Amino acid sequence: MQPTPVAVRRFARYAWAVAALNVAVILWGALVRATGSGAGCGNNWPRCNGQVIPTSPTLHTLIEFIHRAMTGADLPMVGLLVFLAFRLFPKRHLVRTAAVLSAVFLVTEALIGAGLVLFDQVAQNASPSRAWWLSGHLLNTLTLLAVLTLTAWWGVGHRAPRFTGRAALTAAISLATVALLGVSGAIVALGDTLFPSASLSAGFAQDFSPMANFWLRLRLFHPMIAVAVAFWLGYYALSTMARRPALRPHAMVLLGCVVLQIAAGAINLLLLAPLWTQILHLFLADLVWITLVIFCAESLSHPASHPADLPSASELLKNPRQQSLLRSTNPIQ
Repeated sequence: MQPTPVAVRRFARYAWAVAALNVAVILWGALVRATGSGAGCGNNWPRCNGQVIPTSPTLHTLIEFIHRAMTGADLPMVGLLVFLAFRLFPKRHLVRTAAVLSAVFLVTEALIGAGLVLFDQVAQNASPSRAWWLSGHLLNTLTLLAVLTLTAWWGVGHRAPRFTGRAALTAAISLATVALLGVSGAIVALGDTLFPSASLSAGFAQDFSPMANFWLRLRLFHPMIAVAVAFWLGYYALSTMARRPALRPHAMVLLGCVVLQIAAGAINLLLLAPLWTQILHLFLADLVWITLVIFCAESLSHPASHPADLPSASELLKNPRQQSLLRSTNPIQ
């Protein structure tokens, strides 16, 4: 039985609410990292300093505990999302698949977070192993946010994608490059926290010093990766829009988010990464990722679902191949 339009709209709103909660969890996680509060609950998980609810917490403990509480609230919300997906949508529907994947990646997200605490990959730990933990955590977070976005997007009735041809390849490259940019950005953000600079010139001196920690050396590459990815996304959006005119609104939103993100990154660099610019930069990065996921899903959907993509009759008649085909099929010569 097909869900009613009202039920679909309510499901989509709820799915977007769950995605928004996860964006809030991501931003609060950045606050945990920027304030060095990752060890605020000690080397304990899921308890906080051996307690379910900490008594007389320090500021760092409070920041870390709120992050854990937000993640804990996320679990039943995603569980309800899966329940609703199975209740409203038929077997083999993509909404069911996306909702289940959301639950899977939320569990792995919690386990990676637990590993960060239990293996002391938090606070002022500047070991190379932390970069691997950080990268894995971010990739899992991006995947979780992507499947939550698709749960809401497909839940409202958008067509399923077709993972074939050049369009699928360019979509995969776009998602991979933005994920790579996100990993480099996370490493840079942690480097800024671990090794703050008194001035922009002092920061460059740190980066180019032969004695620089590897976190600072990696910081050099992020702006270059960001510019390269921005150009690629510009090409991807404009070329796809030229081929599929109906995707123009999605392309414009994606390009707008990319421009804002580049501007926020420049401000973050010039102001030496204060907390508010880090949070803004991360928020815009999440928006870029969400809009890119939607743009890729729409670019891979069947063209017939977008009437504006189809050529008009006058355009067909201007095409010599179409004129030849019309003459060959016309019964009246």
